Amino acid sequence: MAKVTRDDVARLAGTSTAVVSYVINNGPRPVAPATRERVLAAIKELGYRPDRVAQAMASRRTDLIGLIIPDARQPFFGEMAHAVEQAASERGKMVLVGNTDYIGEREVHYLRAFLGMRVSGLILVSHALNDLAAAEIDAWDARVVLLHERPEAIDDVAVVTDDLGGAQLAVRHLLEHGYDYVACMGGTADTPAVGDPVSDHVEGWKRAMAEAGLPTEGRLYEAPYNRYDAYRVALDVLSRPGRPPAFFCSTDDQAIGLLRAARELRIDVPGELAVAGFDDIKEAALADPPLTTVASDRSAMARAAVDLVLDDGLRVAGSRRERLKTFPSRLVVRTSCGCRAQGQVHGPS
Repeated sequence: MAKVTRDDVARLAGTSTAVVSYVINNGPRPVAPATRERVLAAIKELGYRPDRVAQAMASRRTDLIGLIIPDARQPFFGEMAHAVEQAASERGKMVLVGNTDYIGEREVHYLRAFLGMRVSGLILVSHALNDLAAAEIDAWDARVVLLHERPEAIDDVAVVTDDLGGAQLAVRHLLEHGYDYVACMGGTADTPAVGDPVSDHVEGWKRAMAEAGLPTEGRLYEAPYNRYDAYRVALDVLSRPGRPPAFFCSTDDQAIGLLRAARELRIDVPGELAVAGFDDIKEAALADPPLTTVASDRSAMARAAVDLVLDDGLRVAGSRRERLKTFPSRLVVRTSCGCRAQGQVHGPS
């Protein structure tokens, strides 16, 4: 059976091959609704399948978006990747995902691989973009959107959450319960000081404590972002005399690890220890007790990142502030903080 071509579709639809191309690629020129329906009907009747490889060679672009994230095993990044994939699908694109495991060399590997595949754009969740990765991006003159983090090494458009303000919301809320102070589970020694969400969470904690006239010295504990290592840190901290009355954790994964440690040590939460996290991953509502946390609209952020990376006008002149799209944070109140009501949502104050 002869292969169905674009000429065959155009002949059956009574139009030109160019119009068939506009329908298949959703542009670059508009097609009248009635004509579009004829073309789609012809495609269905003939069973036409576009040759994506040939299209990519002709346009030097594919229908692919590259997404580079630290670790899809962590629920936050898994949920973010899913949101990006959904948003890309709405634009007729597919997503290639690469996990860096927080290793700079692996990030450079995926940058080279994806850009070499002529992806339509690249969405980058970078823990700490190094100079080699930044040079790779510049060499390809790629369309890049930073998501969730905004490393200083490059000045591309970024889509982020109000991490600092969200952390302040959570810490203020804990202090309003009357706790003497709030301790913080931050990042590790290699957490970037600038442009990293966890650094902003720690800074938000410091500001909220300062507003209340409370010192922070000796009340910040280093911990990896995942629940397993955070659990081990929490076991040590909570076993010491004079444990903190309340904890703000920079990630929900850390908070879930801390809750597990408290349960093993028979520390009642929130009766003896109040806990709040950041990210509002789906598991936060099912934690024991349900976790008070800070949320942002990940779906809207993912959609914004996809729209920006596919926009021909992405690389426009402008200040860093103009190239930063910040989504508001909101406090989701459950019971781990000491509140009785669950699911209350509070916006920025």
